[in-house]
Amino acid sequence: MAPSDLSVLLDMGFEKERAELAVRKSGGLQGALEWLEAHQDKSLDEIKAPAPSNAETDETDPTIEPEALKPGEVANSLVCNDCGRRFRSTAQAEFHASKTEHQNFSESTEEIAPLTEEEKKAKLEELRQKMAEKRTQQALADREENKKNEAIRRKATQEVQDIKEDLRKKEQMKEAAAKRKEKLEEQAAKERIRAQIKATQEERRLKAAREKAEREGQPPPREPVLRKQSASAGAVGSAKPASAYSESRLRFQLPSGNVQKAFPADTTLFEVAAALEQESGASVESFTQTFPRKTFSQGVDFGLTLKEAGLVPSAVLIVK
Repeated sequence: MAPSDLSVLLDMGFEKERAELAVRKSGGLQGALEWLEAHQDKSLDEIKAPAPSNAETDETDPTIEPEALKPGEVANSLVCNDCGRRFRSTAQAEFHASKTEHQNFSESTEEIAPLTEEEKKAKLEELRQKMAEKRTQQALADREENKKNEAIRRKATQEVQDIKEDLRKKEQMKEAAAKRKEKLEEQAAKERIRAQIKATQEERRLKAAREKAEREGQPPPREPVLRKQSASAGAVGSAKPASAYSESRLRFQLPSGNVQKAFPADTTLFEVAAALEQESGASVESFTQTFPRKTFSQGVDFGLTLKEAGLVPSAVLIVK
């Protein structure tokens, strides 16, 4: 085949290796066009794969392109009765049948005329458009696949971040609970020590009073029950201190509206914020008490209990 035919194929955008194979296997521009059309859906690896050497297989295998007619040979052809298309060889007809499922063929003594220059150009343009369309479809498919993979990656990343954030909050709540427990135990120990000291002092005082009464020949003094009763009466008549309450009623002013909730007095501000975040979905950075004016910030004051923050038995808080 003349080198100009290969140049024509290269100018139309065909791969060099594929165009060279078409030139080598066909023997003319028309045969090269037919070969390119027949193998447009195959990769170069499939085309280069070794073919069976059996002569009978070569005649019937539709994937094998027959060699060009040698000088002096009679050019027989086959006609597809379903669509009227003519073929130079049985292999080409069988390949057409495998692609279209057409089954009615007949022999013809008519030789297939070579393509005119206009037909060659039209054939080349058709092949070029088919290849361009195939590349475009593949590019679109790759783009969609990349979008799906990116969406999967982002979802997985977000899920990991959510898990980490949830673990962080749980750890903070665990640390706050441990600190609260430690503080309560420390307060209870101090109360026990103070009570013990007070009992010891009272016992010593009574002992000294009894010894003095014995020296003076007087009856032993009685425990001052009257004073205790008056103290109890005064405590009942007065208002309960904040330490006597075990629960706090809080009213929160959120951007979405007001919410009223009750929490145990030993609940930390961090746990209150976590409960609000879980219910409303909004992030809590600080609580501001309306009266007296005071702000409790995350990372600074959220370790305080409601009792320690002075929010017992009730309070109004602005949430930010």
